[in-house]
Amino acid sequence: MNEKQIRDRALEIRETIARAAERSGRSGFDVFVLPITKGHPTGVLEAVARAGFEAIGENRVAEAETKLAELGRAGVRWHMVGHLQRNKAGRAIQTFDVIESVDSVRLARRLHSEAEKAERPSIPILAQVNAGGEEQKSGMDPAQLVDAIGEMLNLGHIRVQGLMTMAPFTTEERVLRRTFTTARECLARCQAELPGFDGRTLSMGMSNDFEIAVEEGSTEVRLGTVLLGERPEGRWI
Repeated sequence: MNEKQIRDRALEIRETIARAAERSGRSGFDVFVLPITKGHPTGVLEAVARAGFEAIGENRVAEAETKLAELGRAGVRWHMVGHLQRNKAGRAIQTFDVIESVDSVRLARRLHSEAEKAERPSIPILAQVNAGGEEQKSGMDPAQLVDAIGEMLNLGHIRVQGLMTMAPFTTEERVLRRTFTTARECLARCQAELPGFDGRTLSMGMSNDFEIAVEEGSTEVRLGTVLLGERPEGRWI
């Protein structure tokens, strides 16, 4: 996938987002597109940067470390979007600018501790909520989220910028809308009940469901295949 192909696909995606946002009374400019470069070679990441994107998302610490060693930061912010084990928190702090997949207070505490040791003033995070209620998915229970975010707000070396969620992998629109609505309501509840919480980011929607996510209030969509094509087999798999 080269720069022109990415730009062409991005234009189509932006038009789709604009239409979906308009249906929910918003502007498409309110929605941030995060390209997910997991599994793609560094050449694709470079093309993403040249195409004008401000950030990329990676799922694995080790893969991101290797790409950074080869490429440098490439003028973009690096977001961690995959499941993060606590024993890799220190490496994640050194590698990523934003960590979007903080799925527990325990992980938040570990990130706070590692950021403190690294003398990093604070690292932006998103709290992951299991809005779909799937047992196999990471994320915090919506019913316990306000208390969890309240604890995170007391950790001085992390900065909670909002929430993220992953919907069930399904084509059933009713299930997707219920999941995204739950996440949106969780964010609204945190904003209303936590005086120190000023998070506004709601990261939800991927290649198969981003249009519905935007209609339901997403402010960030995480796009891999629809933007960058299928991941090649080989090195990063």
